[in-house]
Amino acid sequence: MWLTVGLYVQEGYRVPQFHGKWPFSRFLFFQEPASAFASFLNGLANFVMLTRYKASVPPSSPMYHTCIAFAWVSLNAWFWSTLFHTRETDVTEKMDYFCASTVILHSIYLCCVRTLGLKRPAFANAFGGFLILFLACHVSYLTLVRFDYGYNMAANVAIGLFNLFWWLGWCVRNQQRLPYVRKCVVVVLLLQGLALLELLDFPPLLWTFDAHAIWHISTIPVNVLFYSFLRDDSLYLLKANSDILKID
Repeated sequence: MWLTVGLYVQEGYRVPQFHGKWPFSRFLFFQEPASAFASFLNGLANFVMLTRYKASVPPSSPMYHTCIAFAWVSLNAWFWSTLFHTRETDVTEKMDYFCASTVILHSIYLCCVRTLGLKRPAFANAFGGFLILFLACHVSYLTLVRFDYGYNMAANVAIGLFNLFWWLGWCVRNQQRLPYVRKCVVVVLLLQGLALLELLDFPPLLWTFDAHAIWHISTIPVNVLFYSFLRDDSLYLLKANSDILKID
C-alpha cells in the first residue's frame, strides 16, 4: 500500500484510497489510531458524565431511567466505534454503523419522553415501539439484502435532522422558562455542524488525522455539555414534581 502511495505522490497524483479508505500509519495494532483513541475518549466522557449524573440525580426523577438508558446505548456505540477503528472487519463495521443509528433513534425517543411522554406515557411507549421496528427494518435491510452505504448515510441524516428539529422546537418554546435548555441548543447545533466534517474527505494529516478523526475528537466536549443539560433538566423535573406533591 505504501509503495503505491509513494508512487502516486512522486508522480504528482492525489493520494489514493484503498477500498474506500485513506492510508493510515498504524500505531501498534490500531489501524486508525486517531479515530480509535478519539472514540475511546468519547466513551470515557460518556462514562464519567453518567457517573456524575447518577451521583447528582436520584432515581425518583421522572427522566432518570430514560437518561440512564441513553447513556448505556451511547457507551455501547463508542465501544464498537473504538473496535471498528482499531480493527476493521465485517462485524465491527456493521456494529459501528448500526449502533450509531441506535444512538440517534434513542435521542429521538429521549426527546419524545421529555416533550410528550411524561404526560402521555402510552404515546411514548407506542412511539418507542415504532422506533425499535424502524431500527429492525433498517438493520435487516443492510444485513440481509444489501449493505448500502448511500442508503445508510441518507437514513442517518434524515433521522438526525428529525432529532435536531424536535429538540430545537422544544428548546425554543421553553428557553425563557428554562434557561438551561440553551445547553441543549448548543449541543444539537454543534452535532449537526460538526457532522459536516464528514464531507471534507481529505487525505489524513501526518497519515493519522483525517476528517473523521477530527470529527470524533470535536464531539468529546459536546458529550459533556449534553449530560450537563440532562442533569439540570432531571433535577428541575424532580423539584417540579416535589412542589406539585406539596400542593396536593
